[in-house]
Amino acid sequence: MSKILFIEYPKCTTCQKAKKWLDENGISYDSRHIKEENPTYAELKKWYRQSGMELKKFFNTSGLLYKSMGLKEKLTDMTEDEQLKLLATDGMLVKRPLVITDKAILIGFREREWEDKLK
Repeated sequence: MSKILFIEYPKCTTCQKAKKWLDENGISYDSRHIKEENPTYAELKKWYRQSGMELKKFFNTSGLLYKSMGLKEKLTDMTEDEQLKLLATDGMLVKRPLVITDKAILIGFREREWEDKLK
């Protein structure tokens, strides 16, 4: 398995569970604090293309910032490029944990999906 980039917000309980799962399964990774080192526009664009998922999946739709900005309504009127630029402005807008490997992009923590893609 190639090197894994684990992007997290350490106070997030889902991130903590995901990290524990990685550790218990002996999977090595580089950790990155999403608030201190926000994913860049170029990274997000690359990961979005690589993932094959819809861009909305990259947004932390349950986050306070997402809600306070009224993004549920605004995203539909924004271009893909505008959405990527917005995501790059603040790590708290990005769904986490985010796992990046050569072969997979995982958003959020779903154990079965992680088992399939990381083991």
